[in-house]
Amino acid sequence: MKLALAADHGGFELKERIKAHLSGREDLEIQDLGTHSEESVDYPQYGKACAELVAAGGADRGIVFCGTGIGISIAANKVKGIRCALATNVFMAEMSRKHNNANVLALGGRVLSTEEAIAIVDVWLSTEFEGGRHQRRIDLLDC
Repeated sequence: MKLALAADHGGFELKERIKAHLSGREDLEIQDLGTHSEESVDYPQYGKACAELVAAGGADRGIVFCGTGIGISIAANKVKGIRCALATNVFMAEMSRKHNNANVLALGGRVLSTEEAIAIVDVWLSTEFEGGRHQRRIDLLDC
């Protein structure tokens, strides 16, 4: 799976920790779209860059990070075909995949511990979309 990561300064540290956690996985090809420091940047640029890459097929899924995950999820969801879900716990991550077929995950670097974020990411990456009645609802989102 090709996985894109992007963060603003508020999510930079958590992005780096998640990237380190995932780096040993042979089933993942990780592309880091930045930012590459804690210097202040504008989250919409990073959310959009990740979402556009996923929407264009350059990555299968993406994970975006900012201070709360809220702003960058809004930015990502502006891109047609993106279903970015903000998750603050494992259940939300699981349901975002099972029922919403989320192709981008948003996490908050200032609201989650590294351990919480790792658990969320691991569940999100391993959970499959259930399809069925949920596909009809997904189709309504893409109108």
